[in-house]
Amino acid sequence: MSKLFVMGMGPGDLGLVAPNATKALAVCSDWVAYGYYLDLLGELSAGKTFHNLPLGEEIGRARLALDLAAQGKNTALISSGDIGIYAMATLVFELLDMQLQGRESHPEWLDVDIEVIPGISAMQAGASRVGAMLGHDFCTISLSDLLTPWETIDKRLHACGAGDFVVSFYNPVSKKRDWQLNHARDVLLQYRPASTPVMIGRQLTRPEEEITFTTLGELDAKDVDMFTMVSVGNADTKHIVNGDKQWIYTPRGYSKKL
Repeated sequence: MSKLFVMGMGPGDLGLVAPNATKALAVCSDWVAYGYYLDLLGELSAGKTFHNLPLGEEIGRARLALDLAAQGKNTALISSGDIGIYAMATLVFELLDMQLQGRESHPEWLDVDIEVIPGISAMQAGASRVGAMLGHDFCTISLSDLLTPWETIDKRLHACGAGDFVVSFYNPVSKKRDWQLNHARDVLLQYRPASTPVMIGRQLTRPEEEITFTTLGELDAKDVDMFTMVSVGNADTKHIVNGDKQWIYTPRGYSKKL
C-alpha cells in the first residue's frame, strides 16, 4: 500500500527538519507543496517529482496528494512549520470525512495509508530566538479572516487578554489586511501594560531572518509583513539586557522556590 506523508518541514532551516520527516521525504517519489517550500528543502529534493501549486490552492494540493497516493505513489504533502497548525493536515482529514459522508466521489482515498509527521512551528522558532517566551501558558491566534469570521477572532482576542496568555499571532497582515494587527494590539492593551515585551520575527531561521524587540504599545502593523510572526508576552513576561545580548522570557513561577 502506498503512503501519504503529511508533514511539516519546520520554519525553513534544514537543520530543523525532523529526522522522521527527512526519512519520509527520501522514500517519496512525489512532493506536493507551495513552490517556495520546495526551494527551501534544497539538497533533499534531488530526483523528486515536484507538484507546485500556488498560494490559495490549498484544497487543490490536498486533493492532488490524496490522488497521487491512491495511484500507488509514495507522496509527501509538505507545509512549513507544523502541518497540523494552521496548515494542510486539516484539509486532508476534512476531505476524508466528506468522502465518508458521501459528499465526495473518491472511495480510493480511503485506502491510502496516512502518516502525519510534525514539525517545529514558527512560534517555537521565534521563542527560541529570543530566549524562553513560551515559558508559561500561551495561545495562538490567526488574524486572517478569510476562513474565520472576524467576530470570532475578536472574541478570541478578548479571551486571550482576559486570560493573560502569551500569544503568537499567525497571518498578522497581508497586502489586503493591514488593520487587524493594530486592532489586536488595542484589545490587548485593555488587559496588559503598554510595556509588555513583543517579539517580531521575520523569515524565522531563514537566511533573511530579522528579529525585532519592541513593546505592545509600540507595536505597529507597518513594521510587519506576510513573512512575519508576532509574539506578545503576558503581564509577567520580562525583557532583559546583558551587554549586547537581550532576551525575552516568561516566568513559570519558580521565583517562589528561588
